[in-house]
Amino acid sequence: MSNFNKVLLMGRLTRDPELRYTPQGTPVAEVGLAVNREYTVGTERRKDTTFVDITLWRRQAEVVCQYLKKGQPLFVEGHLSLDSWEAQDGQKRSKLRVIAENFQFLGARGE
Repeated sequence: MSNFNKVLLMGRLTRDPELRYTPQGTPVAEVGLAVNREYTVGTERRKDTTFVDITLWRRQAEVVCQYLKKGQPLFVEGHLSLDSWEAQDGQKRSKLRVIAENFQFLGARGE
């Protein structure tokens, strides 16, 4: 059986991008993306929002931090990655995130 790990998301930033650098000097940015889904149950319209953490590396990280801020739209193409760690209370934690491979600005300039 083959495997396929690809994510396409379009949404709005939930916070300003945060740029930092690894000890080797590689830029990395973290952004939050709110992705809405509208659907109908019977005659009632409903809306769900999913919040996704996205990591961008190298030049993409710098560009996103330079041009985007909270509330602006973004299209992201990437893959899922599972982060696992042990919390201070000893419980094991995990979180899915998207590692961006490509992105595209959406909306008008200055929006």
